[in-house]
Amino acid sequence: MGLAACVSLPGTNRKGLILVSRDYEISLGDEAYREVLTQNSGSPGKASKLITSGPQYEMLQRVGKRIAAVSDVKDFNWKFSLVNDPTMNAFCLPGGKVVFYTGMLPILKNEAAMAIVMGHEVAHAVARHGAERMSRTMLVQAGVVAVSAGAFHKDPEKFGASMALLGAGATVGLILPFSRSNETEADTIGLRYAARAGYDPSEGPKFWSRFSAAVGGGKAPKWLSTHPTDESRIKNLNQLQHEVWADYEKSPKYGLGETIK
Repeated sequence: MGLAACVSLPGTNRKGLILVSRDYEISLGDEAYREVLTQNSGSPGKASKLITSGPQYEMLQRVGKRIAAVSDVKDFNWKFSLVNDPTMNAFCLPGGKVVFYTGMLPILKNEAAMAIVMGHEVAHAVARHGAERMSRTMLVQAGVVAVSAGAFHKDPEKFGASMALLGAGATVGLILPFSRSNETEADTIGLRYAARAGYDPSEGPKFWSRFSAAVGGGKAPKWLSTHPTDESRIKNLNQLQHEVWADYEKSPKYGLGETIK
């Protein structure tokens, strides 16, 4: 089953284990995107949080289209939405549906930083990280059940306890590190996309330094986190910016672009 599902992942130099079809993955992304739009579109007596005009919205469309144009997937139905919400977050769903929250804008400061984040989020969808994580989780869950059932099939109480223990071990030992590797890969691909699109890649580590300072403390320990530490991410981006500089040199130059107001 695993060998049959090993596929080449766009934007990467590796193969990944994918147990769900691309069409199904995209349908899940479309469904989730519709839900996001519904939740933020307002209701009687409640204003819509969706921003559909203005300089911030226009910048998002401009950056999104430039990043999408240089990505490794050309058949996504790209959409770029801006939500008036203080949450410091952005994401891209399977199939190319990108959502930015306005809480990110003060940290971004300029168009190039938006391109850095846009590239990172687009990279997740291009490289099929969602489907890969889903597939890995499916296999881990199946393995946990098989091991527990084989070891404690005659003792229901021990079976339940072993399921909980093995499940926790699998999460910490397999799923979370795998998620961290996805994040590092998205940083790598995303910085390349930003450089190809004409945005200064040196803004990458600068943005993540600002983001780290804005988020502050209270983060989970590295071994319980789905993301690399801020220090390792900034160090990696400092190195990567030199590796993608040739792409930037060959691209149209937008520099830092406009300042976000």
